[in-house]
Order: sequence, then structure tokens, then C-alpha cells
Amino acid sequence: MSCKLVELVDLCNNKFMSSLAPIIVFIYNRPEHTRQTVEALLANELADKSDLFIYSDAAKDDLAIDKVREVREYIKTIKGFKSINIIEREKNIGLAHSIIDGVTTIVNEYGRVIVLEDDLVTSPYFLSYINDALELYEHNESVVSIHGYMYPGREKLPDYFFLRGADCWGWATWQRGWSLFNPDAQYLLNEIKKQNLQELFNFSNTYNYTGMLQNQIDGRISSWAICWYASAFLADKYTLYPRKSFVQNIGMDGSGTHCGINNFYKKGKLSATYKPIRLIPVVDSRQGRKKIEKFLKKNAERNIVFRVLQKICKKIKRLLSPKNG
Repeated sequence: MSCKLVELVDLCNNKFMSSLAPIIVFIYNRPEHTRQTVEALLANELADKSDLFIYSDAAKDDLAIDKVREVREYIKTIKGFKSINIIEREKNIGLAHSIIDGVTTIVNEYGRVIVLEDDLVTSPYFLSYINDALELYEHNESVVSIHGYMYPGREKLPDYFFLRGADCWGWATWQRGWSLFNPDAQYLLNEIKKQNLQELFNFSNTYNYTGMLQNQIDGRISSWAICWYASAFLADKYTLYPRKSFVQNIGMDGSGTHCGINNFYKKGKLSATYKPIRLIPVVDSRQGRKKIEKFLKKNAERNIVFRVLQKICKKIKRLLSPKNG
């Protein structure tokens, strides 16, 4: 290989490495989940070339103090990334506020960002997929984000496809994408109703996302994710999804602040291969949408059965209790 060709290859490599998106991991009080998330990231071949930012929220009550301290002790031992930057909140601000503040700060500085929470385990090819897609669609205004998770199932899908809106389990965006984020749930819900988009927004009414917006308005939940989805959806922007998931959620075990027990979401296996991305039309995938609707419908049916069984078990326990003996 000639000297000029070597120099050209080195120049291209350096340009790619300098454009690798920084990674943010948001953590709280789950040391074992955090450890699994970080160790999976370290198994990615681009980990040592990536900047890592860890946002650690403070304990919201005395019960969380020890676990928060344990998590913070662990993250100070992490090695293997290009740089490690730890931001420890002095007061508890909650996940939603932490993510909005952290993503805004980092994406405004670097122009792009990869976002994970402390219960998301990634494939060794997660960073390659995300960074390639960020580079490929950087200047396509129709694309708002890249997503790493895909629901389990055996349906045939293209290797990669787009869906209208945005998502929250292992994702990435650019400054131009995040600038569309609107935390005003009331405005978002009003616009969805005004444009008669409820059925499409709710994936053919297989999941009550409009209900989530209403719960956000009423203060029953604190979710940045539903507003991110609605903001991108109303702007008619699209997110890239993989056929096989590069992310698995290990937090649906009752340990999280915002989710209960549901192992249905992690039945699929992490992708053990990576097929390089190419440009594809940015259109809402009918196949992808049908797959997700099928999964959400099955999950809703499963939840109904689960709640009925819970009621039966409670009734049996009451009947067998000593007070009724």
C-alpha cells in the first residue's frame, strides 16, 4: 500500500472515530443492573474509542441512600472507555428531569448522543449499529433518531426499517432531532386529537399511548419518553429500528421505579451478528408496525389474564387465612 493511500485510510478512520457519539448512561440505585449495563457496553468494539457520561441521581429518601452510594462507588471503578465523566446529582430530580437535562447538555455540545438507562444490556454490535446509522442519516431531516430495541417475535421483517415517532430503550439522536422535544403533554395530546391521529399513535389501539399522555398531564406518571414519542410523531419524523434487537431490558423485574414485572419483553435474544446498514426509504414500515401491534396486543391479553389470576390468588389467600378458619 502506498504512503498516500495509507494516509488517506488513516484520515478516514480518524474522521469516523472523531464522530463517534458520546454515550450517556442514567443510573440511580440498582448496582447489579448498572454493572451488567456497563459490562455489556465494554464488550462493544467501539467502547474504548467512545466517551462515556454517567448521570447519577441522588437518593429520594433514606431507603435509597445505601444503594445509591453503592452504585456511585462502583462507577468510580469503571475503565475501558476513551473517557469517563461522572455527574452526581446533589439532590434527587427524578429520571425524567435527569434525562431531559443530560441529553440536552451533551447533544448541544457534541451534536449527537447515545442514550441508555441502567437496565439496558446491549449486544456487542450495538455501538457499531448506532454510530453507523447516525453517520448515514445525519443529514436526512426526516429521521429523528436511531433505536436499538426491537420487540421479540418470529415475524419476517427487513433488516432495518422506519416507524413514525421515537422510542426510548437504547437510542440515539442529533441536536436537530432533540430540538423537536416538547415536554408539554397537554399540547401534544390536544394536537393528536385535533388531527385525529389517536388510532395511529396508539398502534391500532393495541396500546394506550394517548392515555399515557393524559396520565402525564394529570401527574400520575412522570415520563419524558411519551413526550419524546409524541413530539417526533406530530412532527412527522421517523426512527430507524433493527429487525433483531441490539438491546434487552433487564429491569422489568420489579426493581425499577417506573416499571413492574414483565418478562414478556425480553423473550427475544440479542443480535449476535451485525449486517452493515445501507440507505433505505424513510417511510413508515407496514411490516414493522404490524409486528409491534401483534406484540402489544398479546401483551395486553397476557396482562388481563395476569390480573385475573392475581385477584383469584388474593381471594384464595383471604379464604385460607386464620381469620376465616
